[in-house]
Amino acid sequence: MKIVGITGTLGAGKGTIVSYLTKEKGFTHYSVRDFLLQEVKRRGMPENRDSLTSVANDLRKNNSPSYIVDQLYERAKRSGKDTIIESIRTPGEVLSLREKGVFILLAVDAAPQIRYERIKMRNSITDHIDYDTFLANEKREMTSDDPNKQNLKKCIEMADFVIRNDGSLNELYEQLEEVWERIS
Repeated sequence: MKIVGITGTLGAGKGTIVSYLTKEKGFTHYSVRDFLLQEVKRRGMPENRDSLTSVANDLRKNNSPSYIVDQLYERAKRSGKDTIIESIRTPGEVLSLREKGVFILLAVDAAPQIRYERIKMRNSITDHIDYDTFLANEKREMTSDDPNKQNLKKCIEMADFVIRNDGSLNELYEQLEEVWERIS
């Protein structure tokens, strides 16, 4: 069983990579966002990025820095299928998954303005924000000395492959095929 983790900046294309790998390579998908959204709803909190971040930090603090992805990994292990876990956000999550077997971490990034336009187009409930809020959210999630909080910068540095997604879908798919050839 292969586990591919996906990390990256807001709106960089994590979901597009997931779609490609599930459709073209037969991977099963487990979403940190979906896991957290269920918990946000269970707690009766507003469905927004602040709630998702707060719940994630709380779960990590009260359990372990890798708690969320460990829960998703257990689900994946029961399935026995090649799996994508999206979206890795702490170094503890990376380290935990690396201990569990064949794990490849993909990071994706793009220019901020391009990423902001993408989140506006996807029109998710947590993406109804202005550009300044987008940048503030990213800054908050980019670094932290607290192992229970998001540190995207460190996760991207820990990635086995970093994909730049400033171009077309075909350019992204070409990069993914190059990565796939190297990991197969």
